[in-house]
Amino acid sequence: MDIYQHFRPEERELIDLFTGWREQVKDLYAPKLTDFLDPRELFILRSIIGADEEVQLHVFGGSEHAERNRALLCPSYFSPSQEDFQISLYEISYPKKFVSIEHRQVLGSLMSLGLKREKFGDVLMNSDRIQFIAAKEVDSYLRANLEKIGKASIKLDELPFSEAVETEEVWEETSLTVSSMRLDAVISALTKLSRQKAQLLIEQGRVKVNWRQTDQASFEIREGDILSVRGFGRLKIISLEGKTKKDKWRIIGGRQK
Repeated sequence: MDIYQHFRPEERELIDLFTGWREQVKDLYAPKLTDFLDPRELFILRSIIGADEEVQLHVFGGSEHAERNRALLCPSYFSPSQEDFQISLYEISYPKKFVSIEHRQVLGSLMSLGLKREKFGDVLMNSDRIQFIAAKEVDSYLRANLEKIGKASIKLDELPFSEAVETEEVWEETSLTVSSMRLDAVISALTKLSRQKAQLLIEQGRVKVNWRQTDQASFEIREGDILSVRGFGRLKIISLEGKTKKDKWRIIGGRQK
């Protein structure tokens, strides 16, 4: 059976990579630890492993409801522990009385260190507590280089996973009208950029829809879709409210705070 037919054409390279990992575990009879995978990548990996009796798939991202997880592909004999996933939980200490920090600022500061997004798991925010998950192999680099988020000086404290906060997703909602549900039109409305600048962001590979990068400005957006626009954070189509008399879409959009 051709597994490619079940996925998008641009995911072919990912399928080949994951298939290679599966065969590597079989050939070497040893575990394979991945970087952090987003929900779409994990769905594809689960599909490839399937009911293969020789390879087991275990995932852990620091908490039960983690969005991003490291995966451990291992032979049937191997029973992993949390330590085998090689991840760390950090809490950010900052002057809470004087500054506030948003989700996109945390992620932006982590990305500015020059590390791959795949080395970081979820950013956890609850009230004024901010935590994030990272791959253990970048611990020393993080401690040496992450000193500020936005204009706030910060300090990192490593915590056990039992102290991970239940994250609160806070969306700043706004009511908008858009000429169509094309990706470029929706981004333009949500970011208040011109349509041309929105198209440029898409062409530059700075836009993801439901965790997958797309370079198609004409991509049709639906209710519930999550958009990630580098430099603007995470956006969401909370609901479609029908059309206006001028045939424009009324939408409720959100930006993650």
